[in-house]
Amino acid sequence: MSEVNTTETILEVRNLKMHFHTPKGMLHAVDGVNFAIERGKTLGIVGESGCGKSTTGRAILRLLEATDGEVLFEGENILHFDKAQMRKLREDMQIIFQDPFASLNPRMTASEIIGEPLIIHKKVKNKAELAERVRELMQLVGLSERLVNTYPHELDGGRRQRIGIARALALNPKFIICDEPVSALDVSIQAQVLNLMQDLQDRLGLTYIFITHDLSVVKHFSDDIAVMYLGQLVEKAPVDKLFSNPSHPYTRALLSAIPSIDLDHPMERERLEGEISSPINPEPGCRFAKRCRYATTECSAHDISLREIDQDHFVACHRTTMSH
Repeated sequence: MSEVNTTETILEVRNLKMHFHTPKGMLHAVDGVNFAIERGKTLGIVGESGCGKSTTGRAILRLLEATDGEVLFEGENILHFDKAQMRKLREDMQIIFQDPFASLNPRMTASEIIGEPLIIHKKVKNKAELAERVRELMQLVGLSERLVNTYPHELDGGRRQRIGIARALALNPKFIICDEPVSALDVSIQAQVLNLMQDLQDRLGLTYIFITHDLSVVKHFSDDIAVMYLGQLVEKAPVDKLFSNPSHPYTRALLSAIPSIDLDHPMERERLEGEISSPINPEPGCRFAKRCRYATTECSAHDISLREIDQDHFVACHRTTMSH
């Protein structure tokens, strides 16, 4: 599945799989995921809790070792990199975690947390240079210089997450995975952090994967959206196409669940019924079939991969692809 010109692609994921052994069998957390991202763009990955979106992000960064597949960063399959190569690659690929409190060392000050990557990767020659770079990073993410010696427990969630963002930017990365970076924050703070991340992308030319369960957030932040269900992508499209023409039944159900303030044109809710298929030793066929009102015997008989139904609009659904 070739989605973008390879000269513009910074990251391509091919048939990525992440399986875990459990007492009941093999858990297929990520199962054959394919996508590509253009440099400087944002891909939003959405889906309900447990669908495998965060595991996908961790497998891409090799925080978890993938079971199978390829992750091509600037044309090289990083799943074959040794420790020395990965250490160097960490400068280009970073992550912002979901919980800004749990992801920060409570025994380190803001400046120590932000400066730690610079010390580990030997990017500064002395303490004065380190202090100057930390000040630059704090200014970049909107943190007051007076907070330089504060500890995480002394700060609110928004400031903690700004520390996490500054730490991720310390090594001048090209690509950042944002793993639900605003879901633990108040709504008003969410908007501030999202605006900051958008501004940083514009200024620094960053490429993001933005992982979330909140479609209303990802709509305003992403160029393309990939919808994930039980370890597989069921739809991927530019943000405008996905919202104007959602084609997979699961995508339509997700969109119908977004609260609306338009009382004159309330959106009809698509209720999902039936049991969720088990990701442990999954049977062939569409994993959404048991909850889909349109499901036929064909849906449970054969696996289906993403197929292009319109330019850059990919769907994994027998019914949708048959109608095109």
